[in-house]
Amino acid sequence: MQHRMSLLPVWVSSMLLGLLVGYLPVVGMESGGGAKPSSNHTPTSDPTSGSPTSDPTSGSPTSDPTSGSNNCSDHLLKLEFSTNVVEHEYIVAFTGYFSAKARRLYISSALRNTGEGALDWHIVPRENPASHFPSDFDLLHIRKASPSNLLTLEDHPYIKRVTPQRKVFRTLKYIPSPEPPAPSNATRWRQSWQSSRPFRRASLSLASGFWHATGRHSSRRLLRAIPRHVAQILQADVLWQMGHTGAGVKVAVFDTGLSEKHPHFKNVKERTNWTNEKTLDDGLGHGTFVAGVIASMRECQGFAPDSELHIFRVFTNNQVSYTSWFLDAFNYAILKKIDVLNLSIGGPDFMDHPFVDKVWELTANKVIMVSAIGNDGPLYGTLNNPADQMDVIGVGGIDFEDNIARFSSRGMTTWELPGGYGRVKPDIVTYGSGVRGSGLKEGCRSLSGTSVASPVVAGAVTLLASTVLNRELVNPASMKQALIASARRLPGVNMFEQGHGKLDLIRAYQILNSYRPQASLSPSYIDLTECPYMWPYCSQPIYYGGMPTIVNVTILNGMGVTGRIVDKPIWQPYLPQNGDHIDVAVSYSPVLWPWAGYLAISISVAKKAASWEGIAQGHVMVTVASPAENDSEAGGGELTSTVKLPIKVKIVPTPPRSKRVLWDQYHNLRYPPGYFPRDNLRMKNDPLDWNGDHIHTNFRDMYQHLRSMGYFIEVLGSPITCFDASQYGTLLMVDSEEEYFPEEITKLKRDIDNGLSLIIFSDWYNTSVMRKVKFYDENTRQWWMPDTGGANVPALNDLISVWGMAFSDGLYEGDFTMADHDMYYASGCSILRFPEDGIVIAKNLKDQGLEVLKQETAVVEGVPILGLYQTPSDGGGRIALYGDSNCIDDSHRQKDCFWLLDALLQYTSYSMTPPSLSHSHSRVTPPTGADRPLPLRLEGNHLYRYSKVLEAHLGDPKPRPLPACPHLSWAKPQPLNETAPSNLWKHQKLLSIDLDKVVLPNMRPYRPQVRPLSPGESGAWDIPGGIMKGRYNQEVGQTIPVFAFLGAMVVLSFFVVQLTKAKNKPKRRKPRVKRPTYLQQQQQTLTGKTPAV
Repeated sequence: MQHRMSLLPVWVSSMLLGLLVGYLPVVGMESGGGAKPSSNHTPTSDPTSGSPTSDPTSGSPTSDPTSGSNNCSDHLLKLEFSTNVVEHEYIVAFTGYFSAKARRLYISSALRNTGEGALDWHIVPRENPASHFPSDFDLLHIRKASPSNLLTLEDHPYIKRVTPQRKVFRTLKYIPSPEPPAPSNATRWRQSWQSSRPFRRASLSLASGFWHATGRHSSRRLLRAIPRHVAQILQADVLWQMGHTGAGVKVAVFDTGLSEKHPHFKNVKERTNWTNEKTLDDGLGHGTFVAGVIASMRECQGFAPDSELHIFRVFTNNQVSYTSWFLDAFNYAILKKIDVLNLSIGGPDFMDHPFVDKVWELTANKVIMVSAIGNDGPLYGTLNNPADQMDVIGVGGIDFEDNIARFSSRGMTTWELPGGYGRVKPDIVTYGSGVRGSGLKEGCRSLSGTSVASPVVAGAVTLLASTVLNRELVNPASMKQALIASARRLPGVNMFEQGHGKLDLIRAYQILNSYRPQASLSPSYIDLTECPYMWPYCSQPIYYGGMPTIVNVTILNGMGVTGRIVDKPIWQPYLPQNGDHIDVAVSYSPVLWPWAGYLAISISVAKKAASWEGIAQGHVMVTVASPAENDSEAGGGELTSTVKLPIKVKIVPTPPRSKRVLWDQYHNLRYPPGYFPRDNLRMKNDPLDWNGDHIHTNFRDMYQHLRSMGYFIEVLGSPITCFDASQYGTLLMVDSEEEYFPEEITKLKRDIDNGLSLIIFSDWYNTSVMRKVKFYDENTRQWWMPDTGGANVPALNDLISVWGMAFSDGLYEGDFTMADHDMYYASGCSILRFPEDGIVIAKNLKDQGLEVLKQETAVVEGVPILGLYQTPSDGGGRIALYGDSNCIDDSHRQKDCFWLLDALLQYTSYSMTPPSLSHSHSRVTPPTGADRPLPLRLEGNHLYRYSKVLEAHLGDPKPRPLPACPHLSWAKPQPLNETAPSNLWKHQKLLSIDLDKVVLPNMRPYRPQVRPLSPGESGAWDIPGGIMKGRYNQEVGQTIPVFAFLGAMVVLSFFVVQLTKAKNKPKRRKPRVKRPTYLQQQQQTLTGKTPAV
């Protein structure tokens, strides 16, 4: 039954709890029960099949934790997520679309050549709406597949790729508010590892009602702004009044389904089920909510109520899905010529090739895909796929006060690491906190999350597409160009938080209706002096001798699905603005497909500016060409578009060597593609190391701290053999998982002998623990084995062995005090060997390895964790070792140790030994390690599959040949003797588009009414009767301003009459003014229609 609850207790508890502890209440859905299907082709007995799970809006105490006023603020919605490879099942991707018979022949022909006799294999049947059409993949079950079998399959000319089938299991459930971390000696180890982050792809809904902010200052507020429906806040009613309601646009919702008789929807064209459950209905409520935000016609109004709604049910009531389900559903969407597709799911695996390839194919077929960027904020480097793809509109979340939602994931993208730099994402942000949408059966509910922000943009895109007369102009690139060019920038927020800014529906409409096909850039300019928007570029000036600054720009090509850059980009420095003081190198996509490509700009300082300080400016000119889609365009030849990328940088004299720190990015590995575990084993709900380990992602706070201390930090994205060590004081290596080339080890020894210093923050490594914490999926009974520990200790030991140093495979954790600072050692290793004339600090810690392996607790005294050493060579550098990196990593840091990093840099850069360490009572005799063997690499590990250093070899893997150092080809400048523009940031205009040319009826800004809720008042903001056909909220949109206008006219008329009579007949008594009858009647009529807001 429908459960409507007063918002008063929700608001009161929300405000109180938000003020007191920073957590806010949620109203959402509870995970459904039932058996877990074990395969996507063998339907199993499932109590939830055919009947939805309990209504999350019902009043049942077990299904609705918000049913009572006391526990509304005690629960948060937790998303648990696990996935793994399905045993014996493989997705075989073909080079084209073939019939089922042809695909079977190709697979049979390929497996016939394996030479291993008869293989036990069969093609898994897929019973869904796409099964009767040609397909570009099959699901193959091979009982005992060897690597050679899979390679033989891939050798077939019509088979493109063979990848494992994956199963996803997500759980949305209520949990008590998070408690403080348990003391390190108080908890018992649990062996179950279930990821709460989307290991693959999950719904990105957080659930209701909470309002997150970035913590920026705002004026005091006693009253809370009560918004209307999100569609009206974004002024969709202006377009409704013009007759635009989404008609003729096909929008697909990939989610949990929709009930057939839901009263909010009038134009559901098709519902399809791609799961192994025999139902089309939504048993969870998430898919219904998303569809409602896009196309609801009453109560909680959607943006495009007349759009054609296509519902794709790709998650079961048990919240299980498979990659193959998505691939089939995507193929069907292409077949049905879907215009807009909302995907409120995401995961970190941008190397899931079948999924990523299919997304590219979708957008290449003019499907505008809108996807949520993820709920892993405020940590940086947490973008989810597919929202991080260039051809997809990635959406972040804000609250109704225009603060970036705390949960909204931040950029940059990590595809390009370690050699390049990430792209700007999200593309755009919009409301994602406390947004109202359709309930499971009827009525409205509130949810929060970027999966809420995503359908807001998808609904807006659907509405915008319906306003364009020439639908041929609407494509994934032109729509993204209109959105980002019209977005309104939020003050005090950087581009990796807000992208191009907040969605502005009306300005996007104006741009789209004046649009002509062209290319554009994202970002549209590079200003390394503009803070905070251009963070991190603006946080550090450039100088001669530094690593080139790389800016990764996205080219959007609205002229066609494919394009190319004509000739080469041209670098034109402004001579009056010292543009000749910088050098620019440009690399770019050879082909722009689909709809987009990259333009990588590398900026360096010319030698003549080594001692100069000032601002330098110039611009890069790029010409993009695309084939004309019809003969009427460009005479049937090519369409071309030239865009300008302004560049502005701040140059300073080269800093002294002691102030320059080089961050080793090259030897950091992360998920994907391999299973690289988290550095803190206490974080059992988050087992993956997937944030990039970059100074601008999960080491952002450390970077900001070092900059505030006056250090200049540069990033090494190539082997150690590729930098001039004489330029740097310290090489900083943190949490390294990669192996080392022999040439790197030799060069580092030579560099340290010549004065370079080295700081290493290591992490845990223990082969027994690695076997114990392998990733387990209870559904498929499969394991993923880590390829290293938190760090690759055996490789680090190879690097530092020449100085008689080594880390152990011990695993320790605990709280302690060092130099009057409280510290926490989170799953770190110890120092096994150290030179006898070095300084070693030891602490009493808990043996976490023993706890993991045997569930026993023991405290080890005198664990060596910190070592300082001055090399003996004349003018030689210094080395500092510390066994744990979690204290400088933003991912799960509990107590920072930035003070320790400062002390170590003082030691390595200036040879100043901190007295608090050299005279510490915790100083011990350096260990010799004679009684303990060095840690060994895990036997049978697959690190070579993902390593830049190792390659497969008979027996053990061996190092690859040392790659050549990257060489930049600097563009030949074409100087301009003219003045550069003073302000690079202005609203991006797509060529000659003039917003004033598009006339809007009754344009007026909307400001939410501010007042408290009355006791017992409903917070649904529903309009009785919903949206009536042909009258989309005209009472709300028109009656109030007409009434105000008439009232003002009456008052003005009264004063005019009084003034006139006073002048003409001053001696006569003024007669009483009688109100005109027609105004009285109209007043009564309007009063009867006044809506309650």
